[in-house]
Formats: sequence, C-alpha cells, structure tokens
Amino acid sequence: MQQVKPKKALGQHFLTDLSVADRIAATLDDYKGMPIIEVGPGMGVLTRFLLDRGHDLKVVEIDNESVDYLNRYFPELDGRVLADDFLKMDLPAAVGEGDFCVIGNYPYNISSQIFFRVLDFKDKVTCCSGMLQKEVAERLAAAPGNKTRGILSVLLQAWYDVEYLFTVSEHVFNPPPKVKSGVVRLRRNSVTDLGCDERLFKTVVKTSFGQRRKTLRNSLKSLLPAGVTIPEDKIFTLRPEQLSVQQFIELTNLMSNLRNQSAN
Repeated sequence: MQQVKPKKALGQHFLTDLSVADRIAATLDDYKGMPIIEVGPGMGVLTRFLLDRGHDLKVVEIDNESVDYLNRYFPELDGRVLADDFLKMDLPAAVGEGDFCVIGNYPYNISSQIFFRVLDFKDKVTCCSGMLQKEVAERLAAAPGNKTRGILSVLLQAWYDVEYLFTVSEHVFNPPPKVKSGVVRLRRNSVTDLGCDERLFKTVVKTSFGQRRKTLRNSLKSLLPAGVTIPEDKIFTLRPEQLSVQQFIELTNLMSNLRNQSAN
C-alpha cells in the first residue's frame, strides 16, 4: 500500500494509533444521520472509523497526494473526497441546506483559523470536534479566570458548550510533533441572540485581549470617541480573561450606550 509523505508546509502529522482515532470518531456518536465534514483526512485513519460508524461523510483535503490516496483506498467515498481548502470553500454548497458537523485531526498551523471558520457557520455547524495542539485545545475550553483564556475562548463559548476531552501523546504520530495534542468537542447551545450588537461584541472581545495585560478601562478607550469618559463601573477594572461570556455581553452593551451618548 502506498504511503503519503507528510508535508511540513501543510502541518501534516499522521496519527498512527488506531485506538485514538476510534475515540475521536466516537465524539460524534450522538449525530448519526447528520452530514459530517472531515477536515484534512490525510491517509484516512480517522475516516475509516467514521465510515464504519455509518456516518454521512465527506472529506476535505488540500494535499493532492492525499486526495489520490483516498480515492484509491476508500472507494466508498466515491465523489465525496473534496480537493479543496476548508478555509475558503463554500461549505453549505458542499454539504447541502441542513445542519452538519465538522471533525478532524486539525493541522496545528491553521487550527485557530478552522475554528473561526466554524464560527462563520455557527447556525449550521451543530457539533465540531477533533484534535489540535494541547495548549490551543485547552484555551478553547478555558473558563473565566484562567490565564489561557483568549479571543476564541469567549467567541466560541458564546455559541457552543466546549469540552476538553482527553490528551494525546506526541509519540503516536508520524512524524511526531514537538508538543502534545488535545481533543475537544463543541456542541451548539440554545443561544440564538446574544442580547447585544454581535459585531461590536466581537470587536470588544478582540480589542480587550489585544491588550490583555491592561485593564478593560485602558484597553477599550480606543473604541470610544475622544472626550467620552468611561464610568466608574467595576467591570472596567478587570482584565479580559476574568470575564464570562455574559459579562462580555454586558460590557458590549455598556460600550454601545457610551457610543450612543456621544453621538447625541
């Protein structure tokens, strides 16, 4: 059987432990019958377990060598190996009109971008699970007060229940990465409206963590017109990693009010 050569430029580290692949596939056992997109299947180690579970599966692969391998050794995927870039492709066109799930052993170098892409389709992506660098996986699930909490922690947790499931050793890959991996699962929550201006919410979150060592009073000044005074509210004395999603929503509404006052 031919082998695909891992390509450093694509961040490829092929999983060799079948038990780990089986555990990752099991994260979508509650979503039988729902279309699933697997990102970066490589040589299909995870793909095999997803197919064996009877999932309605399509795979997205940017590496031509891997595409050829999958077409040769996974005939049951006939027409469902998509040679495309997950970050740029038209996902609804590939999957269809309904909701879908996303899974993968995500390349470390684009894992954050993949989750931002999932957020773009939060009204369609019911569940997203998979493996990525351990530190990034922990950040996605980080609770308020955790120093690793960041932009994606808040933006994802606004719309998803995020779980860190288990850690994977660096020794079960070819080639072995220099860091451990972590497996996460995101399940869409019941939120349909944040109760604030969603665009401003994103801006407030990104601006706050862009200067995470500063208090919110200092980091958010740039979002207000000159001369607008930030009120003596306790929330402005905090740093961004201390805030829950709900507190960021309250903060967004405070910032919106301050902007509106200055416009009147």
